[in-house]
Amino acid sequence: MTLHSPQVHGFFSVPVDQLHALRELAEHFQRYDLSRAVVVSPDLGNAKNAAAFAKRLGVPVAAGAKERISDTQVRITALIGEVRNRDVIVLDDEIASGGSIIELLQHLRAHGARSVRIATTHGIFARDAVARIAAEPDILELVCTNTVPIAPEKRHPKLTVLSVAPALAEGMRRINTGESVSALFADTPSPPKAAISG
Repeated sequence: MTLHSPQVHGFFSVPVDQLHALRELAEHFQRYDLSRAVVVSPDLGNAKNAAAFAKRLGVPVAAGAKERISDTQVRITALIGEVRNRDVIVLDDEIASGGSIIELLQHLRAHGARSVRIATTHGIFARDAVARIAAEPDILELVCTNTVPIAPEKRHPKLTVLSVAPALAEGMRRINTGESVSALFADTPSPPKAAISG
């Protein structure tokens, strides 16, 4: 699910369907008032997924221009798109140390973002990443899926974990019945739900 690099497909000797959790993440965020929302990708490499996610939510998209200094350090040099007075939903495929998120947060503050929520498929959360991210007062919520187990000591009131079991089950059902798996991921918005404030 949500392979970090599309080239991984080349290592399989059988056909591979890559699943993603954009539908599950979108359904979670549709509970909020999205009238001032914008989806932000921490880097241009994830911008395509961020654009698909933004389309599902019916909101605009922005992206950071990121360069990697070392294995553990990144620098965001610019923010492309408008975030001023907007409720930002940062979408990343995985969060390990949280360095990219903390770096991006500085730019979002400087550009006048109103609030920040984080969404990721793979919550790797090495060492104290959850605590570091949650300690930032601007961040209202950190949302991940259960593709990676979250240890009890890493649980935090700001952390929400969504199950991808229904997506995996539906993918397997479609493969076994010969139905299209890619149809699961059409970029059509999910049905709107009643908005709640937050």
